[in-house]
Parts: sequence; C-alpha cells; structure tokens
Amino acid sequence: MTRIVVVDNHGQFTHLERRALRDMGVDTELIDNDTPPAEIDADGIVLSGGPDIDRIGNSPDYLDLDVPVFGICLGMQIMAVERGGRVGEGDYGGYADVDVEITEPDDPLVGSLAPETRVWASHADEVTEVPEGFTRTARSDVCEVEAIANVAENLYGVQWHPEVAHTAEGEEVFENFVAVCEDA
Repeated sequence: MTRIVVVDNHGQFTHLERRALRDMGVDTELIDNDTPPAEIDADGIVLSGGPDIDRIGNSPDYLDLDVPVFGICLGMQIMAVERGGRVGEGDYGGYADVDVEITEPDDPLVGSLAPETRVWASHADEVTEVPEGFTRTARSDVCEVEAIANVAENLYGVQWHPEVAHTAEGEEVFENFVAVCEDA
C-alpha cells in the first residue's frame, strides 16, 4: 500500500489534506514539520500550506528524500525558494475562487485538469520566479504561477488548496499525486 505523509506547516486546512488521502485508501499520517528527515518512511510527501515561511521546520530537507513531494500553497513556495526561485507578495491577497488555466496538459499532477479548473486559493504570497529545472504548469488572471513541476525530481506544487470543497477537481489532483508516488 502506498504511504504518504502530510507535513504540518501549521495551515488551517492541513487535516483536510490527510483526510483526502485517507478517504482514497492511502496509508497516511500527519507529521510535525520538525520530524527529522531520517525518521520519515514514506512513498511520498505532502508539504502543507501554512501562515509563515519562518515556521517551516525541516520542510526544506524533505525535498531531498528521493520520494515525490507535493507542495500546497506555502509548500510550493518552500519548494520554489529552496530550488532557487522567488516568492513575493501577491497583488490579489486573501482567499478567493480563481479560474486556473492549465498550461502543461501532459503534467502528471495537474495536466488532467486541462484546459482549466476552478480552485480556492490564497495569493497573499506567491511564486514570482520559477526555479531552474521547473516548469510553470498553471496560471490565472491573478497569478502567473499557479502550479509548478520538476518531473525529473518528482517535485510538484500548486498555489491553490485541492483539499477544500471549494476546489472543483481537488480529489483528482490527490489521485494524480498518488499515481506519481506509485510510479516512482
């Protein structure tokens, strides 16, 4: 059975990420972001969202564990910063429904949602520069970088929250990540 841990970066929806995976029959556990990387035994990692990049614990170290990683909101921002990209304040601000255009229909994480999907996202902070080796896989009218992927490293991220009911095809995103983990 595929085992995916959800790293708690103190986000308000983190428990819903674990629940989405559990409801799909995935062996999943919510772990604190201070968990030493050597103690993680998983086929994949979800880096949750959260309020503060200064409270991310060991999250950057989890990117190097040689398992697929799926960053959600702050989780994607951690991934971008750690791999040489940039994060800045968004023009749009707080949570809202957003129409997202999928720019890479072959992407393993979000490609199946093409040509577009409706999501629930916060844009208080967002990726402003995609790191080398990554591809922007989705965009919107309020954010040029709604999703990124580095398929070679199995690192994927979305700005939005696939775990909430307001996101139209959130379950499909989690299903796609499980498939990535099973194929890795």
